Amino acid sequence: MNSVPGVSAPADGLPADRPRAGLHALVVEDEPDLAAIVGDYLRRAGFDVTVLHDGTQAVASAQQHAPDVVVLDLGLPGLDGIEVCRRLRTFSDAYIVMLTARAAEVDMLIGLSVGADDYILKPFSPRVLIARIDAMLRRPRQADADPEPDEPPRRVRELGPVIVDLDARQVWVGGNHVHLTRTEFDILAELIRRPGVVVTREHLMNTVWDSDWVGDTHVVDVHIGSLRRKLDDRGDDRLIETVRGVGYRIDTPTPSSAR
Repeated sequence: MNSVPGVSAPADGLPADRPRAGLHALVVEDEPDLAAIVGDYLRRAGFDVTVLHDGTQAVASAQQHAPDVVVLDLGLPGLDGIEVCRRLRTFSDAYIVMLTARAAEVDMLIGLSVGADDYILKPFSPRVLIARIDAMLRRPRQADADPEPDEPPRRVRELGPVIVDLDARQVWVGGNHVHLTRTEFDILAELIRRPGVVVTREHLMNTVWDSDWVGDTHVVDVHIGSLRRKLDDRGDDRLIETVRGVGYRIDTPTPSSAR
């Protein structure tokens, strides 16, 4: 197994006590041997797994089966990983991890900007991939519809033209609904929970990605950039302020906001 391109560790030694009953993972990778290893690891971790080798087929499969996690190669026939990710984000909130052999930073930034939650450079350890997925799955999913009548009011924050419903995990800008990825919403929610306070990149990594996540803090900056584009087309720091060398701060919600 070590000889398979893209894999830096053998497919053995995965802990068996990781129940994933009912969770579906879609693996989209055009190298059959690598796809088989990733699929095997995910099955041993308890996922129901679909393995495909073509981008067009992947989009159709995701529409039909609604995966919880998508492991997506960047270089694919049919549609490349960037376009697959872009299309998935029009109907799916699945966690998306991109696999790429392209070390150029621009490729990673593009992948994250179109909605990927994380990326892993080849060659990689399948155990690291599972660890990354573990960290993402510990985060909350999209909330369901309206609460029951006897439940307390939702926590809503107003930031000028931006309204954030923390319980419904929905955002409006100027009265228009804005779709955020899970990662983008989790970052925004964490900033809102600490209004006026500088939140470090390390804190965001620990709370949004989980303290067990393996990666660098640069991924935070990319998602912040995407948030700014969606929430404020002026492209400045008026809503989310950068504190150089430390992290980010968001304006204090208005006093009328619900608590």
